Amino acid sequence: MEKIFVLDTNVLLHDPMALYAFKEHKIVIPMTVLEELDTIKDRKDKDVSREARIAINAIDAVLSDASPKAIQEGVDIVDAKGGSVTGCLAIFPDQLISHDNEAPYLDGSPQQANDNRIINVALHLQTHNDGKYVCLVTKDINMRLKAKGSGLENVEDYRKDRVIEDIELMSKGYETLEGDFWDRVETVKSVQKGKATMHVIDRAILPEAYPQMFVCDDGDFVGLVREVDNDSIHIQQLSRDRLMSQQLWGLTPRNIEQAMAFFLVQCDDIDMTALTGPAGSGKTLIALAYGLHAIMEEKRYDKLIVARNTPPIAEDIGFLPGTEEEKMAPWLAAFEDNLEVLHGHDESPYGSIDYIKERANIQFKSLNFMRGRSFNNAYIIIDECQGLTQFQLKSIITRVGVNSKIVVLGNLAQIDNKYITPVTSGLTYLVEKSKDFEHAGIMHVSGIERSRLAEFAEENL
Repeated sequence: MEKIFVLDTNVLLHDPMALYAFKEHKIVIPMTVLEELDTIKDRKDKDVSREARIAINAIDAVLSDASPKAIQEGVDIVDAKGGSVTGCLAIFPDQLISHDNEAPYLDGSPQQANDNRIINVALHLQTHNDGKYVCLVTKDINMRLKAKGSGLENVEDYRKDRVIEDIELMSKGYETLEGDFWDRVETVKSVQKGKATMHVIDRAILPEAYPQMFVCDDGDFVGLVREVDNDSIHIQQLSRDRLMSQQLWGLTPRNIEQAMAFFLVQCDDIDMTALTGPAGSGKTLIALAYGLHAIMEEKRYDKLIVARNTPPIAEDIGFLPGTEEEKMAPWLAAFEDNLEVLHGHDESPYGSIDYIKERANIQFKSLNFMRGRSFNNAYIIIDECQGLTQFQLKSIITRVGVNSKIVVLGNLAQIDNKYITPVTSGLTYLVEKSKDFEHAGIMHVSGIERSRLAEFAEENL
């Protein structure tokens, strides 16, 4: 059956290259969507405006040489990599829709929401394309409800960005086995590589294993998967006691998840670490402690860059005065709090914090101003990533230069983007796509160590 997909504006903002995600089918973009993209491309929000411009350029790349008639009927979408046709793209002039026919149109007057006019395009195509599958694709839940209530038979969320169907299936960076690990192993080959003891076992024992995944049992065994091939797994044996006795900038782990996170951020061959977990689990504190240790004691990096996304609501209170660091202060207060934790017992805590910020060359950045830059010899912490799309996170990760390490932090229970859910978050996408990369590590820190009240609130409120 031929399928016709009508795309909402938020789909193109979420994934500007969504045109190439529908394979051999027809994509219809209502004129109202182009008008919305035109308005959004000039917004002060640099993230959204940039994605709008990329989406417009992608549409223009397909339609630029076509005639007006061909644009309305459909122009082939050619895959730039393989040169094959992956479907066709058409623009629908929804301003010409008449209300005097059989389609159950919503009010499409200029006084009504643009959503109604986009829904009307799908209703029109459904009425005039018998036997074809016509579907509206939008990330707006209320718009999906309105479309179904208006009689549109097929309405979907944009699912290409979903790497898992249930957030419970997201990789945690470790696997806990019941009983004794060695009871599962029939044959093993152990070799010594430097100071590390490596065990080569049958892959069938851990079929879901991936590089840098920890393996624990109910006893004292802790191992780290270093290599995975078709038939075997190479596991580095670790000491649980040594993991728990690690120390970074005066900080020691309080549970095994924190201990494993300590180990990951210190690995020389890991360029990116993604730490997920609830509020109060110690993600930020661990990332910051290693950054100070690596810069001040090991002299491994030249600077520590701390960045997070400023929410759109920030524009409503106007422009804050001062430098970029001073403007970012309200949203990076969590790092100031963690610096106080690390130096709270000093004789002069605030003097120590100011000294550390200067000597460690700590720079506070907004993600809105990181595009196009390259960070070399830097340790980078990106906080509150759960509200970013996969496209936004990709544009940040590609900024990491030579001799640099990046730590990505996020709590999927605190998403404040209305178009993003835990399964469609860029953080979830990053975790699932990077887990097989040998130079990336992931860890879900589940224990809440902030306070007993914080633990109660996270679990019960």
